Formats: sequence, structure tokens, C-alpha cells
Amino acid sequence: MTSQVSSPAEHADEADDAGKRVPAVGEQHVSLSGSEGREGTGEKEIRRLDRVIIRFAGDSGDGMQLTGDRFTSETASFGNDLSTLPNFPAEIRAPAGTLPGVSSFQLHFADHDILTPGDAPNVLVAMNPAALKANIGDVPRGAEIIVNTDEFTKRPMAKVGYLTSPLEDGSLDGYQVHPVPLTTLTIEALKDFGLSRKEAERSKNMFALGLLSWMYNRPTEGTERFLRSKFAKKPQIAEANVTAFRAGWNFGETTEDFAVSYEVAPADSAFPTGTYRNISGNLALSYGLIAASHQAEVPLYLGSYPITPASDILHELSRHKNFGVRTFQAEDEIAAIGAALGASFGGSLGVTTTSGPGVALKSETIGLAVSLELPLLVVAIQRGGPSTGLPTKTEQADLLQAMYGRNGEAPVPVIAPRTPADCFDAALEAARIALTYRTPVFLLSDGYLANGSEPWRIPETEELPDLRVRFATGPNHQLADGTEVFWPYKRDPQTLARPWAVPGTPGLEHRIGGIEKQDGTGNISYDPANHDLMVRTRQAKIDGIQVPDVTVDDPDGARTLVLGWGSTYGPITAAVRRLRRGGTPIAQAHLRHINPFPRNLGEILARYDKVVVPEMNLGQLATLLRARYLVDAHSYNQVNGMPFKAEQLATALKEAIHV
Repeated sequence: MTSQVSSPAEHADEADDAGKRVPAVGEQHVSLSGSEGREGTGEKEIRRLDRVIIRFAGDSGDGMQLTGDRFTSETASFGNDLSTLPNFPAEIRAPAGTLPGVSSFQLHFADHDILTPGDAPNVLVAMNPAALKANIGDVPRGAEIIVNTDEFTKRPMAKVGYLTSPLEDGSLDGYQVHPVPLTTLTIEALKDFGLSRKEAERSKNMFALGLLSWMYNRPTEGTERFLRSKFAKKPQIAEANVTAFRAGWNFGETTEDFAVSYEVAPADSAFPTGTYRNISGNLALSYGLIAASHQAEVPLYLGSYPITPASDILHELSRHKNFGVRTFQAEDEIAAIGAALGASFGGSLGVTTTSGPGVALKSETIGLAVSLELPLLVVAIQRGGPSTGLPTKTEQADLLQAMYGRNGEAPVPVIAPRTPADCFDAALEAARIALTYRTPVFLLSDGYLANGSEPWRIPETEELPDLRVRFATGPNHQLADGTEVFWPYKRDPQTLARPWAVPGTPGLEHRIGGIEKQDGTGNISYDPANHDLMVRTRQAKIDGIQVPDVTVDDPDGARTLVLGWGSTYGPITAAVRRLRRGGTPIAQAHLRHINPFPRNLGEILARYDKVVVPEMNLGQLATLLRARYLVDAHSYNQVNGMPFKAEQLATALKEAIHV
């Protein structure tokens, strides 16, 4: 969905303050709107909020991701700023009703600029006891909890360790609990459809979605269109889901248990003028790759093997053959990158997508790409490791693997997007470097960015960079006897890139392979001096890549700098805003380019008494900074498979400042 915004940009602070209890939705930043309820009229009260955090939670088969995605789409079309955090079980189908099988989707939406999915939900929708138990620890006192009472029977509760019902033993007295028999109400609403009980139960997520859509005055037309399109081949199922959705809306409208609904105005002041849509990181990255191919005027070729959380890119790109995209689902990771590198040799923009375990398998071919000096994009969507690790959880622990995970001296540029929407621009930047400098490039995203979403302004074509390349078309070197020949390793003096010769071009035949090449001629060479020259030249090419200077946000002349990379941008920025509102000066900078580092990074680090580096690993960027700049970088680390919380970071940064 797209929406038009035509107001100037502003950057508001995160609304949730560190260290304060998050109030119930009905209390938080509330001013009654002009349409508030009036006694005796039968109308319900409407309260206006500036932001809300909702978490849907249930079994992996309960459709929580679909429910959250539909609520997000309608919220985006309404014009709110938003940020999401889908949280999947690791198992494809964990046992029903168990804690490992809980799937959740958190959405933070607001009438102003926000940066994170939020630290704590104002509203928890729990479809069963497992969902309640797995998530209650994140829910602050006073928040609203909507529970599906039909599932709170003896066996499901015992399965997760509830000896007594939490709905009856007083353990939820500090919350605003709304007991709703979602399953029973859904089955009753669908009794005229002739569905079995099991078939009817599957629509209870749509009943919950309808109820929440009423509570927060979300549009409904888009969801109804989506359901009819999704189940177009099964019109009875489509109409059953629409009916359940409407029944949930009507339940909210008529039941006395929900006396208040809420409004969150569009975030008109948060966005520059343009056309916007909600987009996930993997989708934005896919679009960025297509745009890069178009701007470079070369075909896009993806060689990939499915792996969580990168598979969505393969799925998306396979839909776009009309843009000259070719996708190949290989039998393994090694074949996938081999095909991508072959496509690059053939004149395409070769791309391979993977995660940490796949990077390990691709390492030899990445080294081959370094030696051949061909453009290749290695898109690594990081997840928790080592080995299979946490396939559905996020981490930033593959940075050193991207930097050094190859035999020999094999330098590769590394760049990292900072938000889901930024994945589009990061893909264009990775392509620019690969095409200009004839090198493989690592693009390091992660599961948090890949699956999370936010509004994205669709760029105009003229805003995109010119990435056109010049292929070699004829001889480029003259021998002593005057003969004109083609030297595949004769370099551009500015970029040190070698020429890109498409196979089949007459007179441009040359060798490829993993054995060291002779400078200029490209012939096989075992000469020690030549090897030393080629190794140093390849390193110099990477060191010489032109990247933008890093910028520092330091309005108060702080003595402490917090430096991040990748997906830590949102939590870091939210934490910095909190500290500044409390009167604590702190500077912030964020890296997109990690190899090579921006040229002004050393000078910036030297300005500050303290440098704090939050990472979702055990200090990999901090290690690089210490080695390169001899700076005493202080690490703040987390490796629990989840992104940082803003309040947690704000507390840690404040402690670091005052140590």
C-alpha cells in the first residue's frame, strides 16, 4: 500500500521515556478527542494517543504473522510512522501450545517519527496460555491484555506449567485484562458457512484482527480486499475470513468490556514529501538490487540456496523476470555462488544471498572472486550462531567472518544497512562499489532488518545513481613491437580496477582461475615478487574505495561518543534521544562502510574521551577499531537473539558516561 505525504520533515523524540512505567494505553499521552463518548448517547469514548505498541502472540499455526502484517499494512496506509518486530519460532512446526512454538508480532506506530518496535507492549493479544506465559514478562503493569479464554483449559495450561488459571488466581490483577472467547465467537459467527469446527477455528486470528482494528480505528477495506484476493480460489474461505474480521470489529463496537477506542493520528510531520509504502528489509533489498541492475544497464543474476532469514530475497527476485532478473535456486551454497560468479564473468551483476553458515561454505569462491577481480554481491542476512544456531533470531556476529573469513590476503568491502528501508540504498551502494572497483562486496543485513518493516519513500528514477559500466571492447595495451593486445589486468589508474571483458568479444580472450595472475597480462605466475605486488595492489584497491565521511550528531559538545553499525541504529538513536531529554550530553555516529572505514573516522574517534560501541555480538567492531585506531573502545554487547531495547541502552550509556 502507498500513501501520499506532503508535509515538511521533522524528527520527534521517541515517546517512551526511560525508567518510567509504561502506562496502560488508555492513560498514555491521552487527550480526549472531540468525538469522546457522551453519557446517555450510547456512543463509546474515543481517546487520542500519540503512539501505541501492540504484540500479537499465539501458536505458530495461529496466523500471528499474517495478523500483524495486515494490521501493519492498514496502519501504513493510514499514514502513521511504524516499526515492526516479527518473532518466529525456530522449529517449522513446534508442538502446539508449547513455549518454543510461540510466534509473535510486535508493532509500534505513532503520529511522529519513531525508530524502534518499542521496548514493551501496551497491548498483548494472547491466543493461548503459552503465548501469555512467553510474553507476560515484557508487559508493563497497567497494560491491556486480551486473552482467548477458550484455550485456558486444564491441559493447555498444564503444558506450560500453569497449576492454576492466571485468569482467576490474581496474578494478572495489575493489568487491564479483557477475557474474550475468541474461538467460540468465531465459530458462532461462521455457523452458516457449513465449515467444520477446525476450519472455522482457523479464522480466529481474523476475529482478533477485527477487534484490534476497531480499538485503534484502523482502515478495513484493504484487509477485506487482501482476504478475497488471497483466497480467490476458495471463495467460501475468503468470505468466512471476511465475516470473522467483521465480527471482531462488531464485537468491539457492541461489547461493554471495551468501553474505549483509540485514535493515533497520521505522522504527517515525520516524513518528507513523497509517496510512501510499508516495506520490509528483505523486500527493500530486493528492490535495491533490481534498481542497481537497471541503473547499471546490466542483467541481474541471483544464484542462491534457501536459508533463513535470506530466502525472501530469492522468492521476491524470482517474480521479476520482466526486469531482466534471472534467479537460480542451486543444490547447495557452493553451487549458488559459483553460478553467480560465472554470471559476473559473463557480464551480469552477480548476486548470491545467504546467512552465516552459507558464508562459510562460500568462502573459497569469494576468494576466487577477489583473485579474478569481478563484481559480485554477497548478501549475508545475519542470524544467531555458531553453526545452525538460532535460525529465526537476529545477531551481528558475522562481521569478522565477512572481513577475514577467507584464506590468504583476500580483502572485501563490507557495508551494512541501518534500517529496513535503508536496505534499498545499501544495495545500490554495494552495487556501485562492486561495479566500479571490480570486487566482491559484502552487504551485511540481519534478521531484525530483514523481517522488520517501516515506511519507505519511493524514490524518483532521477534520484537513483548512475551505475553504468564500460565493458572492454578492444585492445588496451601496446607491446614493444607495436602490436596491440588485450591485458586483462591492466588497471584504471584512479580505481585500480581491471577491465571487464565479456566472453565472446573478439580479441579479448583471457585466462580465469584461482592460480595467481601476472600483473597486466593475466598469465599464470608463481613469481614471488609478482605475488607480493598483486596482493598489495588488491589491498590498495580496497583501501582506495571512495566512501562518504561519517557524520557525527553532537549538538552539545559531548565527551562521549556512541558508535554503532547496522541494525543497532534505531535503538541507539532512541537511547540517545532519551539521554538528551534528561540533560545528558552524548554524541552519536553510525557506520555504513566498515571496510574501508570512512577516512575521517580516526579523527572523529580522537575527539572524544570515551567511545562506546553497542553490538549484537561480543565486540567485533570494537576489536577492529582498537586494532586500527588504537582507541579504547568500550563494548556493550548482547547476544540473546533479540534487538537492543532503547531503555536498556540508555541506562548502559548513562553508566558508561559517569564511570
